[in-house]
Amino acid sequence: MKPKIIFIHGMFLTAKSWEHWVEHFSALGYPCEAAPWPLHAAEPADLRADPPEGLGELKLSDLHGYYRDVLRGEDQPPVVIGHSLGGLLAQKLLADGLVSAAIGICSVAPNRMLAFDWGFLRNSASITNPFAGDDPYEMTPEGFHQNFANTLSEAQSNAAFGAYAVHESRQVLRDIMGDEGQINLKAPHAPLLLIGAEKDEIIPASLVRRNAHAYEDERSHHEYAEFTGRDHFICGAPGWEEVAAKIENWLAGHLSAVRS
Repeated sequence: MKPKIIFIHGMFLTAKSWEHWVEHFSALGYPCEAAPWPLHAAEPADLRADPPEGLGELKLSDLHGYYRDVLRGEDQPPVVIGHSLGGLLAQKLLADGLVSAAIGICSVAPNRMLAFDWGFLRNSASITNPFAGDDPYEMTPEGFHQNFANTLSEAQSNAAFGAYAVHESRQVLRDIMGDEGQINLKAPHAPLLLIGAEKDEIIPASLVRRNAHAYEDERSHHEYAEFTGRDHFICGAPGWEEVAAKIENWLAGHLSAVRS
């Protein structure tokens, strides 16, 4: 029997952004669950129109604790697939020893790893701006197109924004520079695949590559793959099936190795 896959979305999205992935991997025989962050369970349009009380105070430790509890409720360690900040959570759950394999797509990097890339610096500074206090960061169609879906047409990006985008806590990203953003990269771990997107304006592929190569245990498998011409919305843009196929092939090989 194939293991369960738990999908973790990133900032400015909800679990709805995984709807096609859940359908795809379910058809392949994987039990699937896209578990939304706290305060992210409603329809994206409703969350944009009326942001939940307390959204601006949501912390990275809240998310880590929430997903740790989700995974501890499983009979067997699941596979975790995370996008962006969800990728960092997948890496943290991997370090907790709670998964059979982890995949991070355009993953936020741990251990204060930074990239001297204009898009990365611009977006990080805008979101973490200390003068904004605890006010949630309001995503706009223009900002989504510029930063998330920059390889898509304006019409395609606006459609994706309407279907999936939400406003977000700034504190979650601020916390990655503190203790909650730390991972022991020397420890043994289950198989890990990190995927970068060449045209990503939020998490540059060079940072994802550096993240993957920072793992030091020679007995543990950690791998990097990159998709050309893709942006941060790699999981929802046309061609997402190619990314899913790469993951399916990788899982087929590495989960069989783990069972052996």
